[in-house]
Amino acid sequence: MFAWWPWRRRAPAPVGKRGEDLAVKHLKRAGYRILERNAKLGKFEIDVIAREGDTVAFVEVKTRRSNAFLEPEANVTPAKQDHIRRAAAVYIARQDDPSLYYRYDVVSVVLPDAGKPQVTILRDAFRAR
Repeated sequence: MFAWWPWRRRAPAPVGKRGEDLAVKHLKRAGYRILERNAKLGKFEIDVIAREGDTVAFVEVKTRRSNAFLEPEANVTPAKQDHIRRAAAVYIARQDDPSLYYRYDVVSVVLPDAGKPQVTILRDAFRAR
């Protein structure tokens, strides 16, 4: 019979969750105000909705253990960009402040097994169509 021991180590948070938490901390340090996390809008989800000045940023967070083969942000494919645009359109339709601007940002997070995490904010990473 399996016994649960209270001193047993908990499993580490999944890479994506750890990366998103780091991304949010980095965004806050950069002056963003976090409005929502994991916002479900229509059939799609936006990782982070944040405000920087008079601009609302729809932020996609991409986390990898290494960028040896491909930078994390390269995984924001045209199809993913389209999903983010559709979700953003739902959010924008709910707002009644015409003075706001909108953009799409990507936060790239690399969580190596050893060493310091690398977090990069890519403002205006792609455009609305």
